[in-house]
Amino acid sequence: MPETLDSASSSFAPRPPLLTRLLLLRFVSILGASTSFYLLLSVVPHYASTGGAGAGAGGAAGLATGALMLATVVGEFVTPRLVDRFGYRLVLGAGLVLLGAPALVLTLSRDLWWIVAVCLLRGLGFAFTVVAGGALTASLIPAERRGEGLALVGIVSGVPSLAALPLGVWLAAHTGYGVVCTMGAVAALAAIVSVPGLPDRVRVSGRAIGITEGLRTAQLTCPAVVFAAVAMAAGIVVTFLPLAVPASATGLVTVALFVQPATATLARWLAGRHGDRRGPAGLVLPGLLLSASGTLLMALTSSPVAVVIAVGVFGFGFGVTQNATLTLMYARVPAAGYDTVSALWNLAYDAGMGVGAIAFGWFSAGTGYRWAFALTGAAMLTALAPAWRDRRTVRPALETPVTETP
Repeated sequence: MPETLDSASSSFAPRPPLLTRLLLLRFVSILGASTSFYLLLSVVPHYASTGGAGAGAGGAAGLATGALMLATVVGEFVTPRLVDRFGYRLVLGAGLVLLGAPALVLTLSRDLWWIVAVCLLRGLGFAFTVVAGGALTASLIPAERRGEGLALVGIVSGVPSLAALPLGVWLAAHTGYGVVCTMGAVAALAAIVSVPGLPDRVRVSGRAIGITEGLRTAQLTCPAVVFAAVAMAAGIVVTFLPLAVPASATGLVTVALFVQPATATLARWLAGRHGDRRGPAGLVLPGLLLSASGTLLMALTSSPVAVVIAVGVFGFGFGVTQNATLTLMYARVPAAGYDTVSALWNLAYDAGMGVGAIAFGWFSAGTGYRWAFALTGAAMLTALAPAWRDRRTVRPALETPVTETP
């Protein structure tokens, strides 16, 4: 009987609080960076495609998104070292400045080189905010509630995408590009006021893990590769869906760009709750399959109903894969490795988006958007191999830090 009582009391032990003062303060910079990023994510490619730079509409749009993601990828490689040397506050603040200030001068020229330069600076700033901010955020979430906490963070960052992604397209069409760019700049720059209240250093356990070691560790690279395949389609959707649907269907684009982040945000929350109870490993494969199915459906660009269903299916799979892969990767390292996990996961995100946008722009010029969407969905299925390998080779407890593996 005493054992039964002890067991019952431990099962009802209160969980550690999730919404601490520091996490709420961190939400301010998350909201600012996400709003700035998503307001311009579909607007800048459209601005580039109408600039008459001679690269063709698809090529110019793809190059704008590709430059943004390329700079982000480069920044993500160096951010962990910058954080180690200068601390979270300085790197996060610098990221918000680089994300916001260049947006103010975007509309000074329609030359493609100018647009690409602005995208490169903003991409570097975005890298600083997501890697430094992501590692800091993970350290503020109790390990027992990691999935739920990351899902909540996903909602906080997803709300701006839910509103700002379609709002940016609508504002650009009705008020002009200058208004959208100014709003994007203000969102990032205003969030700087929250940075001094955040920790500059966090005491962590375990041995630090470098980027190179992380890239050699299958427990981290398998989920990252799967997520990169899904992120590839995400970059294509936000860049080319406004160009792929008929010109008379502006309202459809707005609805679709609302549905995609809405379903992704919901899915991240559900995946986080499920992952804390049953483990996130079993969600990676279903998330990938849903994402690929939605992308395949986008080939039906002439059907408004099909497009909305397609982005909804894709968005749900995208949200599941986001939460599951990130939760898995954090669970497999000690706290000292959070910087590297943040860098690798965001590297997969942004490299996938950038490569997808550039390749799709080049490919669609020869095949048209329908075939390009269909082939993208098929290409995403190649990530089934690392997803299956990860599911088969990682022990059910899964949460063996990479520092303990031989």
